Amino acid sequence: MAMEEALLSLAGKQTLLEPFTAADISDQYLGWLGDPEVVRFSNQRFRVHTRESSLAYLGSFAGSGNLFLGIRLAKDRRLVGTITAYRSLPHQTADMGILVGDRTCWGRGIGLDAWSRLMDYLLNVCHLRKVTGGTLRCNVGMVRIMERSGMLLEAVRAQQELVDQVPQDALYYAKFRAA
Repeated sequence: MAMEEALLSLAGKQTLLEPFTAADISDQYLGWLGDPEVVRFSNQRFRVHTRESSLAYLGSFAGSGNLFLGIRLAKDRRLVGTITAYRSLPHQTADMGILVGDRTCWGRGIGLDAWSRLMDYLLNVCHLRKVTGGTLRCNVGMVRIMERSGMLLEAVRAQQELVDQVPQDALYYAKFRAA
């Protein structure tokens, strides 16, 4: 993360995005990663997450140019999830991912608010030309976030992954910076 992004704070309508820190690796955060419902559509469901593995993951962002941000509610600054952007500066692209771990926030527009705010930052402040994201077709909430944020379906990998032993299509969405 660039020095100026170490202090990054992006305000959405409902959310505040700030760098995720070691202090954010709490029992609550580890609980999200271990909650089968929270990680149901993520390959994180195949890993065991500990404080040490989470610190190592956080450390992988240092000096990488990639972003690992906490999603906080604007009204009380409570951490409710995380959002990432893996940037390829030579190609002027970024691939985003999100985890809204606090299930009380599901279906309230929190994910869309955070997703849209980070995507706007990447396209219009960082001047990247393209932002991408992927999900499984059965992850209806994530499909809605991508579509409502203005992303367009770019590719489908038919029956790419299994969820509950049922083959699922992997969907890849993209949004380009306006000319």
